[in-house]
Amino acid sequence: MSLKEEVEILRQIPLFAKIEPSKIKLLAFTSERLTFQPDDIVCKQGDNGDAAYFIMAGEADVIVETHSGPLTVASLGKNDVVGEIAILIDVPRTATIKAKTELTTLKITKDVFFRMVTEFPEMAVEMMRVLAERLVRTTDDLQKAKETIRNGD
Repeated sequence: MSLKEEVEILRQIPLFAKIEPSKIKLLAFTSERLTFQPDDIVCKQGDNGDAAYFIMAGEADVIVETHSGPLTVASLGKNDVVGEIAILIDVPRTATIKAKTELTTLKITKDVFFRMVTEFPEMAVEMMRVLAERLVRTTDDLQKAKETIRNGD
């Protein structure tokens, strides 16, 4: 995949949709493209978060370890981002990401990410939107789970 193709894919990710193409080109150039095969682990729950992964192609599962064993809590696909929480704050990864199909990602390290957000504040604003949307979905899912438990379904 060429740098031009990577830039076009990155422009489709909501986080980068409003960013100038030249800035996205810089991001693509300073990032690492990785390909995972089905069942490969992208990152593991509990590990130190040193990078975020932007999914350029394929699908992945978000798996959380529970007392009853691993639980798949979400599926991700093209244009989704994972690992952004771990690079924003120093906490261990909150879930394991496992490739469901062949998966192509762009790995952006913490240093590169913070440099880009500092230089291009519009990225920080868009990241806040992405995280807020995820928080709303998670809160809604939690509420539904509580209601299911209360109703004995």
